[in-house]
Amino acid sequence: MEKIASFAVDHDKIDVGVYISRVDGDITTYDIRMIRPNSGIYPSPAALHTIEHLFATFARNHAFGKNVVYIGPMGCRTGFYMLSRNLPHEDALTLIRESMNFISEFEGEIPGSSKAECGNYLDHDTDSAKKEIESLRKVLQNYNTDMLVYPA
Repeated sequence: MEKIASFAVDHDKIDVGVYISRVDGDITTYDIRMIRPNSGIYPSPAALHTIEHLFATFARNHAFGKNVVYIGPMGCRTGFYMLSRNLPHEDALTLIRESMNFISEFEGEIPGSSKAECGNYLDHDTDSAKKEIESLRKVLQNYNTDMLVYPA
């Protein structure tokens, strides 16, 4: 079998940030890294689950929400993938920045966290979620579209 694109990237060179993982026609997959890969320190499943609920809810309700195809966590627990359709890279960065800011300021009941709405509704941690996104939020303050390329 051919190696898939995400396994062809040298994870020793990836740092906290946002990268274009792949482009398939009108769909762009963004690699959103909150944690440096293989650092030995990873978010808890509860923190990732909370980030997923908040990120996906905010992004799909954003002005660019109609362009969001998918948002989900990486199995390695270092970040998220966001797939978008026909969304300029600058707008994608704006959406990610604003989503992370929303999470950092979030108070209240996590959207979609009732037993009827979620398959693991008790596994959430808002405080940890807020802590886990802080490195990414800091990096994104000065991020631009020239930085969306994986390091060589």
